[in-house]
Amino acid sequence: MLLTFIVVYLLFTLAIGWWASRKVKTTRDFVIAGQNLPLLLAGSALFATWFGSETIMGAPSEFVEHGLIGVVEDPFGAALCLILVGLFFARPLYRMNIITFNDFFRLRFSRRTELITSIIIVPSYFGWIAAQLVAMAIVLNVIAGVSVFTGIAICTVVVLFYTYIGGMWAVSITDFVQTFMILAGLLFLAFQLSGQLGGVQTVLAQMPDDFFHFLPEGDLESILAYVAAWITIGLGSIPQQDVFQRVMAAKSEKTAVRASYLGGFMYLSIGLIPLFIGVCSKLLYPELQEGDAQMVIPQMVLQHGNMLLQILFFGALLSAILSTTSGAILAPATVIGENIIRPNFKDMDDARLLQIMRLAVVGVAVCSAFMATLKTNIYDLVAQSSTLSLVSLFVPLTMGLYWKRASDMGAILSIVLGMVAWIIAEMAGGPIPPILVGGIASFAGMLIGSLGWPGDGADKYREILKLRQQKQ
Repeated sequence: MLLTFIVVYLLFTLAIGWWASRKVKTTRDFVIAGQNLPLLLAGSALFATWFGSETIMGAPSEFVEHGLIGVVEDPFGAALCLILVGLFFARPLYRMNIITFNDFFRLRFSRRTELITSIIIVPSYFGWIAAQLVAMAIVLNVIAGVSVFTGIAICTVVVLFYTYIGGMWAVSITDFVQTFMILAGLLFLAFQLSGQLGGVQTVLAQMPDDFFHFLPEGDLESILAYVAAWITIGLGSIPQQDVFQRVMAAKSEKTAVRASYLGGFMYLSIGLIPLFIGVCSKLLYPELQEGDAQMVIPQMVLQHGNMLLQILFFGALLSAILSTTSGAILAPATVIGENIIRPNFKDMDDARLLQIMRLAVVGVAVCSAFMATLKTNIYDLVAQSSTLSLVSLFVPLTMGLYWKRASDMGAILSIVLGMVAWIIAEMAGGPIPPILVGGIASFAGMLIGSLGWPGDGADKYREILKLRQQKQ
């Protein structure tokens, strides 16, 4: 029965992708849904950006082991990211009428900076996508005994199909449908488990006194680690194409801003439910804690849940993973077409560009699937793609928007120094988190390059302001 539901659900997802494909006529339809998404569709798409395997399978194990302070990065940092996008980035970027944030780097700085940032951002998605494919494969392995390799292949085909034909229209519509599945499945499971333990207050009362402590210890090392946890996703995921595309797909500037706030609120509120489920599973079935931490909740549902509970939970889990994976595949494929290939062919028409982007979707999916077969630990895969954008792209994006003296050389030095400092700090170790070292070096690079080689930074900034005013 459970396997039958999974098959039907995957077929339903493919059907949505096929239906959505009828709306795709141009590259703007494919990349940003023709900027036609209403608030609920745009908000659910932003919510689904990272609400995947790590949120449902990883964060609860961290919460159980380390308490509230152990999940600062996700869901709190992720929710912070979406709120900051709404406050400072959605409005000015939406007014520029671009389809990738690498377009911004070209307009604000140079073609050289556009190319460098594109080359950085594309491979950064592979580990994240691979992590989601591994998670889906593990679910199929637990449910049906399918090998992880076969599961990765099945999941890749499903996500690839509806992303290839439907683009952002398929991503946003499936995200909207899957959001309801996620919410229903998690709420039902939480209600069932808390009922067995005597209610929510009874569950929370059994936690240690310091379990909900949310602030770091007073020593400098703890404070720095705490700050790093907040900004890894909180700032690092702001200059990410998957977030940008969802913002730009909104039907208006006001909708883009409100959708960012709505997505952040949804992520935080719904993201707390898996944490509660993790605590319940520890209290009810402590013997399951001895195995793979990322599989505790799925194993609990399979071993102790009724069929309805299993259907709702695994439906929610697959929904979360599918929605995250599809957007993550589309993002680098868009950058490959728009920012790496298109500038080299001045006479390329829109139909040809759309074809290239679709082929890039295939390439990204295949590369990610290959990476997934080489390494099957979700945390290792996610770690490879979690900090790169913060140490290289956050400062040029932010200062390019808000500092008129930011120059092309400043952007280049910011990217290079940030990455080099981060790599050195990773290799050397030490009390200061490498992500902070890289971030500080990136900021210093922007200052040194912009003040030492001002170029036409101020003129470029005025051009950007004109574009934003024209959109108003």
